[in-house]
Amino acid sequence: MPFVACTYDRHAAAILAILNDAILHSTALYDYKPRSIDMMIPWFDAKVKGGFPVIGVEDDDGTLMGFGSFGVFRAWPAYRYTVEHSIYVDGRYRRRGIGRRLLDELVRVATAQHLHVMIGGIDTTNAASIALHEQCGFVPCGVIRHAGFKFGRWLDLAFYQRILGDARPALLDDRGNPVS
Repeated sequence: MPFVACTYDRHAAAILAILNDAILHSTALYDYKPRSIDMMIPWFDAKVKGGFPVIGVEDDDGTLMGFGSFGVFRAWPAYRYTVEHSIYVDGRYRRRGIGRRLLDELVRVATAQHLHVMIGGIDTTNAASIALHEQCGFVPCGVIRHAGFKFGRWLDLAFYQRILGDARPALLDDRGNPVS
């Protein structure tokens, strides 16, 4: 089960199927309507433009079993060393350690990019995801009660964070430019 760098041409349809399953059948995404393939173009473009990975795990036949990525946590320059990640595993492949492998790889890549903090937003009823994050060194850092409404009930969103290391970013001015 090697890691692969996901691309639009090869993986957009499989990623879309995994996301739409999560939208329709879970609270992993606080979204109501399935996404279209056209929505994947700007999603991939934003990942490329931001230098953010889209990492997948395939089976021996090349079927995408799961993927993970990270991106902007908040859009202001002071947050540039903090990212929010997402991991989704196709329902047919859960409980095989794929989520753990993806999360570990995202942490490795973020650390190599000199990022400092990784955030995960998790529905408070998602015990498996919470356990995974805690096993990987993430700690709870807050809950937003009634952050979303789906399936006829209010949803509470827990945030988990992991400090990735002692990243020492270059000194930046208020505009995000390096200071000499």
